[in-house]
Formats: sequence, C-alpha cells, structure tokens
Amino acid sequence: MSPLSRREFLAAGVAAGAGLVIGFYLPHGSGNTKDTFTPNAYLKIAPDGKITIVVARSEMGQGVRTSLPMILAEELEADWKQITIEQAGASTLYGDQSTGGSASVRTTWDPMRKAGAAAREMLISAAAAEWGVARLSCKAENSTVVHAASNRRLTYGQLASKASGQPVPTDVPLKQSKDYQIVGKPVPRLDTPSKVDGTAEFGIDFRLPGMKYAVLARCPVIGGKVAGFDDKDSKKISGVGYVGKIVDSAVAVVADSVWSAMEGRRTLNVQWDEGPNKDLNSAAIFESLKKSASNKAVALYSAGDVSKASGRRMESEYQLPLMAHAAMEPGNCTAHFRGSNCELWAPTQVPQDVRDSVAQAIGLDPDQVKVNVTLMGGGFGRRLEHDYGVEAALVSKAVNAPVKVLWTREDDMRNSTYRPASYHKLSAVLDGQGWPLAFTHRIVAPSISGQKGQPTPNGVDPDLPDEAALIYSIPAATVEYVMAETPVPLGWMRSVYALQAGFASESFIDELAAAAKKDPLEYRLHLLAKDEDIKYFDTVWHTARMRGVLQLAAEKAGWGKTLPAGHYQGIACFGCFGTYMAEVVEMSPDEDRPYIHRVVAAMDCGQVVNPNILEQQIKGGVIYALTNALRAHITIDKGRVVQGNFDDYAPIRMNEAPLIEAYSVPSTEAPTGAGEPPVPPLAPALCNAIFAATKKRIRALPILS
Repeated sequence: MSPLSRREFLAAGVAAGAGLVIGFYLPHGSGNTKDTFTPNAYLKIAPDGKITIVVARSEMGQGVRTSLPMILAEELEADWKQITIEQAGASTLYGDQSTGGSASVRTTWDPMRKAGAAAREMLISAAAAEWGVARLSCKAENSTVVHAASNRRLTYGQLASKASGQPVPTDVPLKQSKDYQIVGKPVPRLDTPSKVDGTAEFGIDFRLPGMKYAVLARCPVIGGKVAGFDDKDSKKISGVGYVGKIVDSAVAVVADSVWSAMEGRRTLNVQWDEGPNKDLNSAAIFESLKKSASNKAVALYSAGDVSKASGRRMESEYQLPLMAHAAMEPGNCTAHFRGSNCELWAPTQVPQDVRDSVAQAIGLDPDQVKVNVTLMGGGFGRRLEHDYGVEAALVSKAVNAPVKVLWTREDDMRNSTYRPASYHKLSAVLDGQGWPLAFTHRIVAPSISGQKGQPTPNGVDPDLPDEAALIYSIPAATVEYVMAETPVPLGWMRSVYALQAGFASESFIDELAAAAKKDPLEYRLHLLAKDEDIKYFDTVWHTARMRGVLQLAAEKAGWGKTLPAGHYQGIACFGCFGTYMAEVVEMSPDEDRPYIHRVVAAMDCGQVVNPNILEQQIKGGVIYALTNALRAHITIDKGRVVQGNFDDYAPIRMNEAPLIEAYSVPSTEAPTGAGEPPVPPLAPALCNAIFAATKKRIRALPILS
C-alpha cells in the first residue's frame, strides 16, 4: 500500500494571470492541523498552450524530472510534447521535499494523479460552459476538450483563463491502468538533450558574476578542531584574498580561481586539536560492535517462539564495513549573502533542510534564505547532509561576495558521513529435512538518525521499518536490533540498512540450503510456497510477489540449466522500500577474484511509470552494489579516514562491468521504490555464486579486502 493512500487529499485552485494554476495539498508530518498541510506541486497552463509541471524532488540521475511529470500529464490528458518542467527550490509550498528512500514516485503517485485529474475536470467544465452543452457530452484528449456531437474542440490554452474560475473538484475520477497513454510507456527523458549538448547545469557548473572560489582545510581527525593557523604563505599566492576559520573544524581559503584557492590551502599551516578520537581505528570499531551484540535487543519482527524449536542448530556471523557514497560530483555549493538575505545554488537532496540549517548558521530567518536546486552528479544519500550549504553561506558572509565552495575528491572521501559498519548474528533450527523451524537475525549497528539527534522510538532506528524485513514463511522467526554507538559521522547511503540486512540474511539462507543439500532456488521457493501476508511495521509483504520475482529472475538466468565450463550461479532476493527484488549472478573464479559475467535482475515495484528509467535504475543499482561488494570500504587509522580517491576506493571499471539484464513484473499495484531495491540482493547472490564455485563462504565485505 502506498503511504499516501492513507492520507487526505485536498485540492485548491488559484488564478495566475490569464493562465490556470492547480495546486494540491498533502498533510505533512504526523499532525492533522492545518499547519502541517502544504501544497505539494503545481500545474500551470498558459494561454499559449504551454504546460508547466513543477518538480519538487531533486534530480540526481534517477529520472524524476521525467517520471513525475508523466504521472500528472497522464491524468491531465495532456499532449506530452507540450510539457515543460520547472524545478522547485526550497519552499513551504511542497510538503517534505526530501529526495531519498526511493520515495519520489511512491509518495507522489496519488497526489500527482489527483492534481492532473482535477485540472482535467475543470478544463472540461470550462469548455462545456463555453459551448452551453452538457458537461458529460465533452471529453479531454491530447491537450484539448472535444464536443463530439458538434465536432467542436478547444485547446487547453484557449480554456486556461475560463477554467481558472471553475470550482475545484475534490473527488475526481482517475484513469484505469488499461487506459494509460503516457504512464507505462518508454517516454524519452526530458533532461537528456541538455545533458547531451552540455547546457544542463549541475551544481559544480554554476557561476555568478564576481564569484569567488573557496576550499576548506578540514581537520583530518574525526571530531578534531582548529587550534590555530598561520596564513602568511597562503596570502603570498596570487588571487588569495581571504583566509579564516569558518567553523570549529575548518579554515577557508578564498581566491579568484580554484587553483589559487587550492594552492593557498596547500601552503596553509594549521595546528589541529585532534580531540578524543585520535587513536580510533577500524579494529576498535568492529570490536565495539561485537561487544554490543550482547546488549538488550529490540524486536523488529517476531513470529512464533524461537526458543521452543528443537533440531539441528546452525549459527553464523556476518559483518559489513563503513562505506563512502563516492558520488562522481564532489561536494559543492554556491552562496551569495546579501546582508538581509542569502541565496544558494545547491546540488541537494534536501533543499528545505539546507535552507533551515543555513538560516540558523548565518542568523537569518528561513524565509530569508532561498535555495535553488541544481542537477546532481550522483547523490546516493550524501546530499541529504547540509554541510556544503552551510559552509558556502558562512564563507560568503565572511567575504561579503558570492562564493562557490568546492570539495576535492579527497575532501569528499575523508571529511564525509559514512554508511555505518554493522555486525550480524544469525541462527536457525532445522528439522530432519533441513527446513527451518526457527530463524533469528540480530542486527547490530549504530543509528544514523539517533546520532543526528532525531527520534528513535523504542530504540528502533526509523529507517529499519523500510529496510530490514524478513519475507519468508518460517514457523518461528525473529529479527531484532541492537543500537550501537560510534564517533564516526554517519549518513544515509543508497539502500542504507537494507544492504546490510540483505547480505547477512540471504547469505545465511544459502548456508541453510547447503546444509540441507537442497538447491538454493528451490529452498527459497519452498519457504515462499504458501501465499501469505507478512506484516512488518506498516508494510504488508506478500510471499506470492517475492516468489514471482525469484521465478522470473531464475527463468531469465537459465537457473538449473547447463552453464559454460567454469561458470557458477548464485541467487538472492530481498524486499525493501515496498519493492520485491531478486537477482542471479553468474561468475567464474579468476585467480584470487571473481569474474562476473552476467547479472539477471527482476523487480516487482508495482505500476511502472517509465520502463526505460526503471531499467536504468536497476542497472545502475547493480553496478553500485558490485562496487560495494567487491572493494568498497572505509578504514579508520589514528582517527583518520585512510581512503582518499578512486585509486584506493575503486569503483567498477568498464572492463569489469558484467552484462546486466533487467526485468520487471507487470503490475497495476501502486508504485513502490525503484532506486535502492536493486542493491541489497547483489552481494549475497555474488557470494553465493562464489560458494558454489569454491565451497568457501564469504561472511565479511568487501570480497577483495
């Protein structure tokens, strides 16, 4: 069920010049007072027929600047060729504008449909009034309203002004999926031409007249501060105009060019107070996680009584490292402080949070801060943070000029937030045939939200309800969580806890299948054989849908058929963000590393808005997950992040990328997440294939550590 299906929809219309503007409101937050309801999106139809759809989510490659307009345009009965998009900046008009959690489509599906349908009905009413005919005798099609009996038609542009005076309907008929003309079709992305011809503007591209450039010297030790600095050599560099402490842990060097700023920082002499974490290392982090495993756990899911099961007992431990987001575009933001207001141009996933943090940092009210959202060269959760925006605003205020703050790759790698490390204890009790009678998964990890001071109700990180479900029918099962602590700054990274939970649980399921001497696919299908609804927090998971993606992936991968000599397959499935995902990895051992030939991925994410974009999401997720599985890890030594660039945090190269086949299960269910679900099954499927080839079980990532 879409989260929004439980929310009230209110429509409101407002005239804008001679055009038509349709806004709609959604409740925001947990309260039901009017203060928590804010407009979420707008549709503008100009007299010349131009249709503008405002996109209130951030585009970081996932296609929202195309998929979200498609939803509204479908119900509007619009001519897609007339659609243009407008990117919304931070505003109180749009509800929560955060782009993350694979939520853009799933949380705007119903509101966007209703906004388009409300506008359509107002346009039809306007045409009927213009002609003096019964409203039911008119219909909308292709950005026009048609009266078939008299063969008359009016364009939406011609009707825009009159439609503005029509009452806004609150209960509008929505189209059935069988009648879709835009949704479900491989519509070309609206942002592709600008990316091809170079006119697309990413954050790092943005320029202002008279703009300065800044880089920051940040304390290399986690939690350290500036003790003092000597800038005499920095100020000898041509173009350097300002050197100053901006925050407790950083000194800014501002210059007329990027090169001068970087040279100024290179010659800057900073004395650091390394603080309490100067001796922190990765070994201590993992030891702390293992110790925390004996602490009291909170049950995330429970069925039956695991303590009463008797039979063959199996136990395993898994661990995953700290990881960096490693987006291709490093951190950056442009700010112009003008005294009574400040304007930013930011590649951000959270424009409202950036606005609020900047306002607090520079002593303004939020409505005095304007945040313009640019394109992003990847986000993966890193741009859910606000540090780049706050830095840019503080530096601009210090020098009283527009400033672009730029992070180098090393800055981005060593002064970031990180996907938390985790430790997993799993156990199962098997009957005489090897089927599980009981299953326990204890997840030990720090809470990202908790570290940031956000609520963790009943000791549960608020992301776990979306990211750690068990979708198997086992008589007695428990998934539980122990909240650990760490001084390492944490951040949400693509699939967050789902990547960790999926690797541990799906690898362990494979262990159980091997112990039972059963085929890994058949073992999983047996656990999913009964059609069952499994309630996990607010989500109800359906075993039949998971069974469907497993069967589809296996069929397309030729599971059980003869493979080329030396090739082996592994399989895994997982559910997160409301979506069911299964993957088969085909690999062969190549000296001390696996050579991945092929990945077959199958997804059930409900109604597919744009199959081309979905295919891109799946393939991109697989590549991202391969990097995570093979090499990605952040290590800490003497309180410092060791890795600094793509030489020691190496992504998948083109010559390593396998053939990827992406499939989706046809569905008319409301859309669910698509960007993150492809990530969790990859690592266990790969490690399960390695076990098939070598009989060696990998229980810690990365594989090539």
